[in-house]
Formats: sequence, C-alpha cells, structure tokens
Amino acid sequence: MSQAPFPNHAYAVDPTLSHRRADASLTVRSADGELLTDTAVTVEQRSHKFLFGCIGFDFVELSNDELTGARAVEAQRLADGWFELFNFATLPFYWGGFEPVRGHPDTARILKTARWFADRGAVVKGHPLAWHTVTAPWLRELSSAEIAAVQGDRITREVTDFRGVIDMWDVINEVVIMPIFDKDDNGITRMCRDLGRLGTIRMVFDRARTANPTATLLLNDFDMSAAFECLIEGCLEAGIAIDAIGLQSHMHRGYWGEDKTVETIERFARYGLPIHFTESTLLSGHLMPPDIVDLNDYQMADWPSTPDGEARQAEEMVRHYRTLLSHPAVEAITYWGITDVGAWLNAPVGFVRADGTPKPAFDAMLALIKGQWWLPPTAMTTDAEGRLLVSGFLGDYHISAGGRTARFVLANPGELNLEVSLPTDYN
Repeated sequence: MSQAPFPNHAYAVDPTLSHRRADASLTVRSADGELLTDTAVTVEQRSHKFLFGCIGFDFVELSNDELTGARAVEAQRLADGWFELFNFATLPFYWGGFEPVRGHPDTARILKTARWFADRGAVVKGHPLAWHTVTAPWLRELSSAEIAAVQGDRITREVTDFRGVIDMWDVINEVVIMPIFDKDDNGITRMCRDLGRLGTIRMVFDRARTANPTATLLLNDFDMSAAFECLIEGCLEAGIAIDAIGLQSHMHRGYWGEDKTVETIERFARYGLPIHFTESTLLSGHLMPPDIVDLNDYQMADWPSTPDGEARQAEEMVRHYRTLLSHPAVEAITYWGITDVGAWLNAPVGFVRADGTPKPAFDAMLALIKGQWWLPPTAMTTDAEGRLLVSGFLGDYHISAGGRTARFVLANPGELNLEVSLPTDYN
C-alpha cells in the first residue's frame, strides 16, 4: 500500500548484494520429528525471490496450441531459453489488441497464456490497464464521461477475470504525457484531460484495488524527469494507494551507465515504494542518434545486430543488472523482448537473434543469474544436532535425502534459523 510522501529512507548501494542473501541454520527432521543427524543431503535452489522478468508476448500462440510444425518447434526452443533466464512474465493487455471490437475481449487466450506461465513457476503481470496509445479505436466515438465509465468497467473486468493468475498490474501507463498527447484523438487523452492526471489515476487505481485488494498495482512511466516525481508526490499526498513505481529504461540511445542509473533509482526510491524497472532494453546494433527525443521517431526496416554491438550489449547487460540488484529498493527487472523478431521499433534488443541463435548477452546473463546468483545441487551433511548451514540468495530451495524432498524458503536477508521435515513421500 502507499506510504507517506517523504519517508526517511537512506539506501546504500551494496555491490556484494548482502541484502539479497541469507545464511540459514537449517535443522532437518524426519516426518516423525526425529533429528536427521550426520545425514547426507542435497540442497538446491529452485527459484529467486527477485523478479527477473521479460515480456511473454511471443508465447501467446504457443500456449494456446495455435502453432504447428517448424514454427511450434522454434517457439518451444525460444520458450526453453526464456525459462532458463526468467521467472516473471509481462503479458499484453493493450486495449486496442485485447478488445478491438467492443464486448469481445481476448480473455480466454490471454488467460490460457497466463496460466501457462504460472504453471511453470513464473509470476505474471498484466500491462497496461489504461494507456492512451494502442487503445480501443471505438473509444473515439464516446464522450469523456462515457470513456471514463467503460475504462473503469474494463479494469474491473480484467482484474476480476484474471485474479489468482495475474495479481500484478501496470495500472496506468505514461500518464505524465497522457493529457497533452497530440499524436491522435484516442479517447483516453480526452478523458485524462477532463479528469486531470490525479483524478484519472485515482479512478483507475480505485477500480483495480476494489477488484483485487491484494494485487500489486504499479504506476508506470518513461518520463524520468521531475514531472514524474511531482506526479508521484501528488498521488501519495492525495492518498492514492500505489504499491510500486515502474521505471522504463529503453536505452536505444546508449547505456545509461552506473551513475545515472543509481541517481535515477535514488530519486524515486525516496518515496518509500519498491522500484520495478518495467521496460529495459539494450541494443546489439548501432545506437539511435542522441538528438532523437521521442524514440518512436526512429524506426528502420533493417536494423541489424552486429558482432561489436553484441559484445557491447553483453557487457552492458551485466553492468545494468549488477547495478539494479545492488540497490535494495529494486524488486524487479523486466527486459522488453527475448528475441529480435518483432522487437519494439524493430531494434536489435533481444537475447536471441532473428535466426534463433543466442547472443553473447544470453550466455552472460545465464552465467550471472544461474551461476553467480544461484545455488546448484550441492551435497552437504547434517551435523550431530541435525543442522547444516545454507548460504544463498533469497528464494525457494529444496532439500533431499533418501528419495524424500522438502521445500524451504530464504525469505529475508541476514541470519535465519529454519527447520524442515522430510516427508515420507514427496510428489
């Protein structure tokens, strides 16, 4: 839930990531409570608490069994790579694509995709519930009051229909520019102009909160200027219940670098809300000219990935993720596309080339997430009191002995005392 506008938070960047680790003294018992002393066990990490995310747009067809032959094989190979790196999927709810014809939403297909990800252990987020771009064309025929009514009803419908599968939402996207957006008459801009930014945000957040009181609701924007800071301050002072702040970082003009990244996090972390980097990209081809203000103004039919660009991307990717994880306020990173196929603005941003082969960035991130930040199956032995010390990154773990397995969680940083019982049978 939302907090006071200016809490006294003093975050410190910690490159050792101690805030993301725990040392647990784990006491192991049998199902009947007997201590398992001097017993050989295997401990392995199963998931991260931190949300390593990527869009899941590429897998709507695969998850709905709409592909056959070579296309299905290629999509499954891409999905296998996705799950090697990520545990957090963002699915598309752009109104223009989700409900191009009023009263005919694409609920069944997207819900099946959401369950497909959730069944494989991924947290799922919907993006976005309200946005002035890629919105339903039929809104143009409505008055601002009518648009506000159907926008609210749309939020209630989606958040209710997907509750329990999607419990995290980018509720409203890019509202800093929303009431002054002049590219087209999209309906949402008119509504926001009439209601005002705060009135619009209050309406959409209230509808989402009512539909799912336990959902995590984000305010998301690309505008990293003081305008977004002022908007957040206004929301918090008005009592709007924001759960997390979404920051976009499409770095088509070049990597921000550690200093800018940390400075940006600090400016938004001062509100005491978790930070999600909701849309990150780094190019593996030539960079967009620095004088381009609106990234949408630079699109090329052919924007190739190059060997030099791929080496640069891999290095910058590691630096970017290390920097974000070093700051305790950051809880999630969503990368905007695993593959170059269909990438936003046709830019070479993916971990995988258009031909399906992995770029150096894929291998570099796999070595980081599943190497340096992961505990593989590790043989250990309990002591004379049935204890062993487990040191690892926060997340879910399994411990196994004699064909029996139990789960335990490193939930908080620091030193923990945990106890686990190995069941007679484990499914």
